[in-house]
Amino acid sequence: MLNKILDRIKLPFRKEKELYLSLYQITGFIPHNISYYKTALLHKSVSQRNKKGKLINNERLEFLGDAVLDCVVADIVYNRFPNKREGFLTNTRSKIVKRETLNKVSTEMGINKMLKQNGHTVTHNCNIAGNAFEALVGALYIDHGYNACMIFMRDHVCGCLLSIEKMAYQEMNYKSKLIEWTQKNKVSVTFDEVKTSIDENGNPIFLAQVVIGNVRCEEGKGFTKKESQQNAAKLTYKRIRREPDFVKSILYTIDTEKKTKENVIELQNESINNKL
Repeated sequence: MLNKILDRIKLPFRKEKELYLSLYQITGFIPHNISYYKTALLHKSVSQRNKKGKLINNERLEFLGDAVLDCVVADIVYNRFPNKREGFLTNTRSKIVKRETLNKVSTEMGINKMLKQNGHTVTHNCNIAGNAFEALVGALYIDHGYNACMIFMRDHVCGCLLSIEKMAYQEMNYKSKLIEWTQKNKVSVTFDEVKTSIDENGNPIFLAQVVIGNVRCEEGKGFTKKESQQNAAKLTYKRIRREPDFVKSILYTIDTEKKTKENVIELQNESINNKL
């Protein structure tokens, strides 16, 4: 407690007080060693060399922060849901630490604006915002320890920016859900890559379409193939859940095609038998 008071007293006299203040507002802790945080905010596109000629960027801290986040979030989820089983806890943790969530949190906290990067780098395409968030957690862990990371995630992230309860009961992987539905109904599903285009910044845009049996369903766009498939699966799965007629039309079409193929095969067999 005394150290925290002393850190606050020293804050106005710091050489880089604006950076110290920004980091304090984000994490709730005043940095002891500012160099860790500077490295966390240094993207590989603008890597620097230290006195020994070694490249310095935030990738190592990102690696560390990723591991720390897994542990801290598991701790939070374990204590928040004392009566839930392992599968539920694992799924909830995955929703919190997934890249999409970390990108959102990092952007809302303004971490992405503090990040030093090449001007041609596009954050939404490379998940740079989420990576920087992990790197910042890594820096906080080295500088203040595990408990500081726990307080940061519990009070500043999960307590303000995210609703753990809402995320816990929210379906996340629509592609997996859709595959489960097709397996249950004994129909096949594929994710076709319709086309790839380039946006105004030169980033690839992928367009995927869900095909159940031979029925072409919803399309989805994304900056990666995985994202486009997930978006297409999400739209298709939501229609399946909300529109009974949509499900009937899919199953009817598949059943009709199946019967047509069976009839064709039967006619072919009859033709062969007649020739014999």
